[in-house]
Amino acid sequence: MTDISVIIPVYNASAFLEKSVASALPFEEVKEIILVEDKSTDHSLEICRKLAEQHSKVKLFQHPDQGNHGAAATRNLGIEKSTGNFIAFLDADDYYLPNRFDIEKKAFENPTIDGVFGAITVEYLTEKGKQEFQSKFTNVSLTTVNYPAEGKEVFRGLLGLTTKTFGTFFHLNTLTVRKSALQKNNLKFNETLRVHQDSDFIIKLAFHCHLKSGIIDQPIAVRGVHDDNRITKIVKYSPQYNQRQFLLWNSLYDWSNKNKPDRDAMQHIALQKKAFELSTKKGFSKTAALLAAIVKDPKILKTKYRFTYTHS
Repeated sequence: MTDISVIIPVYNASAFLEKSVASALPFEEVKEIILVEDKSTDHSLEICRKLAEQHSKVKLFQHPDQGNHGAAATRNLGIEKSTGNFIAFLDADDYYLPNRFDIEKKAFENPTIDGVFGAITVEYLTEKGKQEFQSKFTNVSLTTVNYPAEGKEVFRGLLGLTTKTFGTFFHLNTLTVRKSALQKNNLKFNETLRVHQDSDFIIKLAFHCHLKSGIIDQPIAVRGVHDDNRITKIVKYSPQYNQRQFLLWNSLYDWSNKNKPDRDAMQHIALQKKAFELSTKKGFSKTAALLAAIVKDPKILKTKYRFTYTHS
């Protein structure tokens, strides 16, 4: 296994990009590092060009119209341009640790394994970023799963349907997947989602492909937390948070109706979608719709949406 394409979407990451690329360069397994620049307003494009000139592994691409299309479309373009048999992802403000690909070579000797994932830790780059992150993700220094898992257990675990507590989502930075598995199942990032497109992609990937946990008790990558992390800016259970969650679960709902996972999974996805759909309503219409939904299926009260949230 010596041909991994590392895909880095780049948008306003001039302060972090060089460290991110430097962390991927030393690996013999990494055939190429694909930078897809998404019309940054800082000096990111200039840095991308410099890195591509300095390192033969680094390749630079932009969207055909050189416009800004978001992380999903940017990663999709990276996959399209990749030439490796394996795909790995890295955010431009994050970096790999030296053990990043320790498990992959042995794991992928098994042709039934489509993807391997591991654990990621956080590094606080600013005090404000630290406070915002910890207010949303309490006591989360290591994003990982709680026990070794593979196959459908991963899919069900990500939906919270396993008998044991599965743990948190694994991060895209820790995933290595066969490109052929993405092509076979026509798996791409949903370009209509400006956030949560990674969660959407991972859940669908876990259903269609045979994923296996790798190193889950120590980090293989580091997530940089700073003032400009978009995902930590939104107050949990606020109207904006609920709207974005609705878009995520609506995407999964449409997908589940086409792909028909097991009944529990379809019901769970439908309830999550309905719960966050209700969260966008206000006043009496919201109360009436909620009561009707509870009568139809009381399990809706166990969804991720907090019905006790009173702001509108």
